Amino acid sequence: MKLTKITMVVLTLFWSAVIATSAYALDAGVENLRQTSKAFAAVSREVSPSVVFIQVEGKVSGTGAVPFSSPFGNELPFGDDFFKRFFGDEFPSLPRSPRSEQPQGERRVMGQGSGFVFKTDKGLLSDTAYILTNNHVVENADKIQVQFQDGQEFDARITGRDPQSDVAVIEIKASGIPALQFADSARLDVGEWVVAIGNPFGLSHTLTVGVVSAKGRTSVGINDYEDFIQTDAAINPGNSGGPLVNLDGDVVGINTAIFSQSGGNMGIGFAIPSNLARNIANQLIEHGGVTRGFLGVIIQQLTNELAESFDVQAGKGILVAQVNEDSPAQKAGLQQGDIIVKIGDQPVSEVGGFRNRVAMTPPGSTIELTLLRDGKEKILKVTIGKLSDDKLLAEGATQSADEIGLSVQTLTPQLAEQFDVKPGEGVVVTELQPGSIAATAGITVGTVILEVDRKKVNNAAEFQRAVKASSDDKRVLLLVRNGDVQSFVILNW
Repeated sequence: MKLTKITMVVLTLFWSAVIATSAYALDAGVENLRQTSKAFAAVSREVSPSVVFIQVEGKVSGTGAVPFSSPFGNELPFGDDFFKRFFGDEFPSLPRSPRSEQPQGERRVMGQGSGFVFKTDKGLLSDTAYILTNNHVVENADKIQVQFQDGQEFDARITGRDPQSDVAVIEIKASGIPALQFADSARLDVGEWVVAIGNPFGLSHTLTVGVVSAKGRTSVGINDYEDFIQTDAAINPGNSGGPLVNLDGDVVGINTAIFSQSGGNMGIGFAIPSNLARNIANQLIEHGGVTRGFLGVIIQQLTNELAESFDVQAGKGILVAQVNEDSPAQKAGLQQGDIIVKIGDQPVSEVGGFRNRVAMTPPGSTIELTLLRDGKEKILKVTIGKLSDDKLLAEGATQSADEIGLSVQTLTPQLAEQFDVKPGEGVVVTELQPGSIAATAGITVGTVILEVDRKKVNNAAEFQRAVKASSDDKRVLLLVRNGDVQSFVILNW
């Protein structure tokens, strides 16, 4: 009996402790959530006074279309996506005009977006506030008005624009407006909390919360120069130009674009990192434009197949497909077929990241490139030039892995003149089998093939012998030229 009573007392104490612990854990969890909520509220209070709603008015010229007559008006009753879900992607969108477009002339258009006052490297000016936004928000504007959270409105003018990075700075005559500071976006971690503030769909000063989903997105195809932060914080039309901030209220990026099939948020948004935006913004303020570094090479991603052909490790380095004449790269000794593995002390693995590093290097500066040439490491010092409109910066060249399905011809003087190459250098594609892997790879009639498996071919016979020598492997590496651009292409059959 005593044992039973003791057991009951122990059990009672045990369950009391369990209940107390659970209640404590619940209270602690709720308190943590409460503190997180307060952190977001604090960020909103700190950042929102610096964020502006931008309204623009401008003139565009173009053509218009006669509306399509439909019982549903200009839209299908449930949208194009509804029908494509059942009929597939081949289902066409509702045509807007069955006839040719009609001249419309010049017309007024309205637009809107977001922006934020920021601290420049020179500090705050007494009578001018600078606002950072996206180029696509203000590029066609001849009238810009900004509105702050407290209702103040100002007319703004463009300080400078950079379409290639989609960054723009506008300015207003005002003083005493709080300005946001930039954080070091290189120190941002995937999984870190971020807050987006802007004016989606014209709903002023809307806050959304999420995490950094990825960094260094360079092949999105939105801008010429890309290094996007990817986030699941809801970004919608009208958020463009608004700040993406950390929990300290410092700017880590400019909200720029969304990935969407519906026009609204789908959990994938892109922001220009603060380090890139800050560099460009300060140049726009100081010079009204952006000066970029120039190397003078065409580069391409080192795929697994290319890495195997060059006998190097995949994923480490990028391939030099072409070195432009009289360029900084040529003067430094870079050669076609080099594998660039480092710029300074930073490893190189992506074309986009390397391109951005070169672009942001001031002309006249010297950089150190570590490369692999014929399997041996080599270090070159290159003095960066200045990029102008008629020069090519490091950029990706087309490459694919396909099979032979073409006919070639020796380059006659007439053909060489037509394709701007020297007679006896390479062969020209004169016939292409439709649907062949060569065609799929991007080779076209008129493509000049300069090398087969790293060996020059000077006539059609040499080309045929070189391809035949690779028949056992059913794989060949070609160096091709289309226009002024050369690239390596692997054909498998």
